[in-house]
Amino acid sequence: MDFEKITFINADGQELSGRLELPVNKQPHNYVLFAHCFTCTKNFSATKNISRALTNEGFGVLRFDFTGLGDSEGDFENTNFSGNVEDLVCAANWLRDHKQAPTLLVGHSLGGAAVIFAKEQLPNVKAVVTIAAPSNPTHVKNLLKSNIEEIEEQGEATVNLAGRDFKIKKQFLDDLETKSLPQIVSKLNAALLVLHSPQDTTVGIINAEEIYKSAKHPKSFITLDGANHLLMEKEESTYIGKVIAGWSSRYLDIKQETFVVNSTHQVVASLDAESGFTTQLKLGNHYSQADEPKTVGGKDLGPTPYDLVSGGLSACTAMTIQMYAKRKKWHVSNVEVHTSYSRDHAIDCETCEADDMKIDTFKREIKLEGELDDKQIKRLLQIADKCPVHKTLHSKTQVITTLIE
Repeated sequence: MDFEKITFINADGQELSGRLELPVNKQPHNYVLFAHCFTCTKNFSATKNISRALTNEGFGVLRFDFTGLGDSEGDFENTNFSGNVEDLVCAANWLRDHKQAPTLLVGHSLGGAAVIFAKEQLPNVKAVVTIAAPSNPTHVKNLLKSNIEEIEEQGEATVNLAGRDFKIKKQFLDDLETKSLPQIVSKLNAALLVLHSPQDTTVGIINAEEIYKSAKHPKSFITLDGANHLLMEKEESTYIGKVIAGWSSRYLDIKQETFVVNSTHQVVASLDAESGFTTQLKLGNHYSQADEPKTVGGKDLGPTPYDLVSGGLSACTAMTIQMYAKRKKWHVSNVEVHTSYSRDHAIDCETCEADDMKIDTFKREIKLEGELDDKQIKRLLQIADKCPVHKTLHSKTQVITTLIE
């Protein structure tokens, strides 16, 4: 994964801070604009995890701090819901002018309501996703209920939310009253995905029902059973990102790039300092990731490097056998190849007690299904040793390393 720190100017001339995350090949097939939850920031854990799951699937994701939050300029006390929507439109315009207009909007909590309103001004958006979103922005009043009277009487009040103090002015509440989300959803000219947990005690599941019922098709609903409102479990938010990527692929134009820009290599790996061993990969036209087991400090979020090498040998073996069988017109309904890697003593080793006599060993077992006699089976096992990856592993190879400036 790669990223760019970006800034853009909002409607009031204030500088907002954003982070544009890119897939490993730096060539997103689509751009996503992400709206964080009320009083959160672009670096909130769920926001980061969902964004990175999307970049792992080839998306570019722009997440930013709304006015007065995080690293963005402005005073939060002078903002309102309409201002958040304007911030989203300005962010989308920055993407349009510097990269490519976003085609997917994703919003968490109040950010989910904001992306629905922002869609009206963003004709290039083809799909919208809400996560734990209220069906009416006035739901925010429930978070402020102990201070509502003071805000109404004094014009403002200091409210503690998630351990932080925020000054909320009456104009914020007044602005919420002017917004009718069901009416906007009913005119939404985009595919809609509603994600919500039935155990959400902050924004009840009834909100998802109201949003879904108000929308026209195409629309989808996925329950986040067991999740809390803030999606604090990394596995939960990562799952959400993967779901969004899969769902949206039906509605977006996803063009695959064969090679990385300014590169002739088919495979690229990218690892951030903060990611441990979890390495993002682009393998030809496909995105994946590698990792190490938890027992050695990894997160076990992907195959190990040697798993990938073993996978290459297994896949190549199966392809080679099937290709040969088809050419001979032999019926092989299935080829199953099991491969494992280890460092073992050579079979013909005379000094096996020495550790430096161990060699890289791939143990391969092949299962053949079909109408084959013993002679054909014996020949196919011989052909397995002729697969290109097998030959590469047995040949004298070289790795030429250069620095990319």
